[in-house]
Amino acid sequence: MDISALAAARTYGAARSATLPDPATARGGLTEAAGTAAQSFADTLRAGETAAAETLIGQGDPHRLVTALAEAELAVETAVTVRNKVVEAYLEILRMPV
Repeated sequence: MDISALAAARTYGAARSATLPDPATARGGLTEAAGTAAQSFADTLRAGETAAAETLIGQGDPHRLVTALAEAELAVETAVTVRNKVVEAYLEILRMPV
């Protein structure tokens, strides 16, 4: 083994730990991401409801209402699309031969 190969092996050994997942961020993983997405979805819907209520009593801005309702509509459409993809994947798994 020559010096350049030894240096390459040491460098590879030092860089190898950089490719391992960080235990602090890997713990939550999918559960944390789903929780964050659900919270964001709820916040978007709540903002739409608040804007609608303020506009109904005459204290809100109509432009803010339209924007909030468009964001809420997009959030609902996204949630329905994700749900449909999850159900589709589940049904595909069920169709797999055992």
